[in-house]
Amino acid sequence: ASFGARHIAKGIGRLTEHVLTSGKGSYLYTKEGKKLLDFTTGIGVTNLGHCHPRVTAAAQAQVGKLVHGQVNIAYHEPGLQLIDRLLPVMPHPSLDTFFFWNSGAEAVEASIKLARQATGRPNVIVMQGGFHGRTMGTMAMTRSKTVYSEGFGPFMSGVFSVPFPDCHHCPISGCSSSPRYGFHEGCCMEPLRQLELLLKQQTSPHDTAAIIIEPVLGEGGYLPAPKGYLEKVSEICKREGILLILDEVQSGFGRTGKYFAVEHYKPVVPDILVMAKGIANGFPLSGIVSRKELMDKQKPGSMGGTYAGNAVACAAAVAVADAFKEERILENVERQSRILVDTLNDLKRSSATSHLVSDVRGLGLMQAIEFHPLAKLSSSSSSKSSPSSTTPIGSRIQKKCIDKGMLVLTTSIYDVMRFIPPLNISEEEMKEGCKIIKESVEEVAKEL
Repeated sequence: ASFGARHIAKGIGRLTEHVLTSGKGSYLYTKEGKKLLDFTTGIGVTNLGHCHPRVTAAAQAQVGKLVHGQVNIAYHEPGLQLIDRLLPVMPHPSLDTFFFWNSGAEAVEASIKLARQATGRPNVIVMQGGFHGRTMGTMAMTRSKTVYSEGFGPFMSGVFSVPFPDCHHCPISGCSSSPRYGFHEGCCMEPLRQLELLLKQQTSPHDTAAIIIEPVLGEGGYLPAPKGYLEKVSEICKREGILLILDEVQSGFGRTGKYFAVEHYKPVVPDILVMAKGIANGFPLSGIVSRKELMDKQKPGSMGGTYAGNAVACAAAVAVADAFKEERILENVERQSRILVDTLNDLKRSSATSHLVSDVRGLGLMQAIEFHPLAKLSSSSSSKSSPSSTTPIGSRIQKKCIDKGMLVLTTSIYDVMRFIPPLNISEEEMKEGCKIIKESVEEVAKEL
């Protein structure tokens, strides 16, 4: 670790100083001999756990056949096989034409290139709280935290932002018995009004190529879009000829209990779908999928990349798709998510911990718990004592979880912990993780 600290870029934030040596299933192993239950899955990547036997075997076999089949030179067999596996699980039959790249940020940029070229329009609308990457293009679009872009400007022009519906922090939500836009559960849908204003005041629809949205905000706090919002945005896009891009880099490939999170919001169909992370269980692979009529607008040579759609990564992704089907992964997500959600809701209801918990939310095995700010806690009559430090509650709980042998992550500008376990996690492993979460929250509650 000390060698890494001397020679690896300081700009990389790091959860621990462990040196990882191996991984198997739901666990990681360190050079120091520690065994860690992994509720991060490499930030939602190793959805089938570490070194899944089928994925490992597929990659090993492909390495002995063809490692680099450059996309601008020829087709390669694993890439074609992957498309064959993905077509049946796309959220709509119109999504039938693919471009594979390496990282999520690259795929987002590919979606913007497609949208601009297909529409002939320059501007893009993003969501406040959204995360799309750290490249020069995607930094202009990322609005979850300023740390991702501070000091790196100027950025790509033509990017405008609007609020994402965060009902938990909304000053309007729940204040009226008749929601402004007529949707259920008291959501005022004020962000829709803001979107309509943006299209009238800042970027004309005739200049707007696309609106890009994460159906569940990732770095923005694991916020699922409320019912009715994506549907209305989709209507606006159709009305104005704007393309709807859904960034499912983190929410795709079973993470929310559906193959893609947009399936929770039927009949919404994106014009462009962005994918990465869980697609290949740790091998660097990403992509976009759209309608052939849009993709065919691009001139040959305008898309590509040295390592785009690497053959070994595609072979691994084929194995992932086969494992999803044969091992009935989505059914396991439904079972295990109930255990996790029940644990988090119990903490919200418990007299011992409820004063810490502000909100519990998520879809499938993409779950989060938000804690009250320390300032609010210290002034609350339910708090036993004023906190003695400024360390957020989530960070304190995170440290205790790590000390107890489990990796977890925080996220967003608020005090939020997110839980991203493997989608094939066993019931025993899930209960082990929930036990650690419960004990850690209860210990911090006693300290405060």
